Amino acid sequence: MTLRLHNTLTGTKDVFEPLEAGRVRMYTCGPTVWNFAHVGNLRAFLFYDLVRRHLRVSGYRVTHVMNLTDIDDRILDQAMHAGTTIADFVQPYAAAFFEDMDSLRFERAEHYPRATEHIPEMVDMISTLIEQDNAYVADGDVYFRITSFPKYGALSHLDRAGLKAGARVATDKYDKESVSDFALWKKAHPEDEKLGAAWDAPFGRGRPGWHIECSAMSKRYLGDTLDIHAGGVDLMFPHHENEIAQSEAANHKTFARVWLHSEFLSDATGEKMSKSAGGFTTLRNLVAAGHDPLAIRFFLIANAHYRARVRLSNEALHAAGEQVRRLREFADRVRRTAPAQRDDAQLAEKTEQVRTGYREALDDDLNLPQGMGLVFDLVREANTALDAERMGPQNKAVLEALLDEVDAHLDVLRADEPGLAEEVERLIAEREDARKARDFARADQIREDLKRRGIALEDSKDGVRWRRLIEGARS
Repeated sequence: MTLRLHNTLTGTKDVFEPLEAGRVRMYTCGPTVWNFAHVGNLRAFLFYDLVRRHLRVSGYRVTHVMNLTDIDDRILDQAMHAGTTIADFVQPYAAAFFEDMDSLRFERAEHYPRATEHIPEMVDMISTLIEQDNAYVADGDVYFRITSFPKYGALSHLDRAGLKAGARVATDKYDKESVSDFALWKKAHPEDEKLGAAWDAPFGRGRPGWHIECSAMSKRYLGDTLDIHAGGVDLMFPHHENEIAQSEAANHKTFARVWLHSEFLSDATGEKMSKSAGGFTTLRNLVAAGHDPLAIRFFLIANAHYRARVRLSNEALHAAGEQVRRLREFADRVRRTAPAQRDDAQLAEKTEQVRTGYREALDDDLNLPQGMGLVFDLVREANTALDAERMGPQNKAVLEALLDEVDAHLDVLRADEPGLAEEVERLIAEREDARKARDFARADQIREDLKRRGIALEDSKDGVRWRRLIEGARS
């Protein structure tokens, strides 16, 4: 099977091939921790989770970096009004982000770099851009000179002649050569010093602009060229355009080979959900209203394709909750039902068709909604077979395997076990060390211990993959 992804840069669905066989370097834009993440943010974050999970299902080792922006104009403004430092102001919102991610069963990335912890890398990149004349200093601020990068606008397919400052560019009220030039570094002011938001640099004491953060941190953890860069469609311009410009100007290499963008989540009125607009819904709001976090997860990743806009409503969330309930009840019924003596040929054929169709849907630009449509059709037919006691031993095994494959993406069937992913990865590393030391007894013990806990390890030439087994498929 061949994975194809819709690359925003090319505007086409392209066969995915990473730079290094078997390994994917992926960077995704994380939260700006000046408030709780709203459900629109969560849709983008869970889209990253879906990408990561399917890459792993496809046999790739994934190194995933997701940044936390813990300094920008909004954080400075809020911290100043709160009478605290930016570090103290963002701490509860950063903690809340990880709590939300755990509630939604977001698989942890390998790295969560914070902007304030990577100032030296940003200073180095800005210095390079100044030396190359891609950037200039103006009254203590540093700006990227867009005219120095002819490819600017290729990602969002913009007409260079018609470029206008984007939302965050417009807030850069500083002297610059062109309205389209964007800030790389902002001169420190007395209030910045009080907030703990000023650092030394060869071009003057100050703080980084928003865009340089991602370029510097992605380079630090993933190198000059990424396999995948993902984000919400609202970040395409100017943020991702600016990342490309400054990264490729500094490194003289392609910044990201594949760009993936998820669409907006609309509120009940049909408007894009936005914190800056003043009204937004958080995960905490929805849970307090009685919605299961895993129903919210299902709604955000399986209700509509990631490139289609979707509207949040109580009715849609209740429908997602009902779909999760049906899947759980079906999985439980398959597990608990003793198989008939003989397999049902029609059920076997249908199950294999759905397994194939489901995988094809995911390989076709992560079309999970299409795949789930096939699965629910099978649930109806399989329930009929179960009513008639026509599910044989092989039927049962294949249905359980399909449910495993589906839950590798959905992750709604298992009982909750916080920190599971981190623990499994630790044990896999321990098993690899044992095998290198030829301690095969210890390596086998780790595999069996994980299997008893419902985790299957699969060795391949590209490394070790793991997947969850539904209950009843652990013997």
